[in-house]
Amino acid sequence: MSVPLDLDGPAAPPRSNGELVFAAPWESRAFGLVLTLVDAGRFTYEEFRGRLIARIGEDPAAPYWESWLAGLEDLLVPTVDVGEVAARAAELHDREDHH
Repeated sequence: MSVPLDLDGPAAPPRSNGELVFAAPWESRAFGLVLTLVDAGRFTYEEFRGRLIARIGEDPAAPYWESWLAGLEDLLVPTVDVGEVAARAAELHDREDHH
């Protein structure tokens, strides 16, 4: 991927021994989703980074990946059709395997 990560600034992801740190699977998925959406041209990494920095500034004590997810939501929620999401969620819920 060609997405530059800010490794030193206010939006730098948590690292240990040079590796990204994820405490739960959803954190790595949220990370990958942002990079995938940037690669797909949905928004730029700088647009996302600005939202992430704003979220960190709003609540510096919040866990990093929660701020990451909130920044992603800030970019996506205005583009999502709530009715379409609700219909899809109901469709998935009604499946036997609930997936």
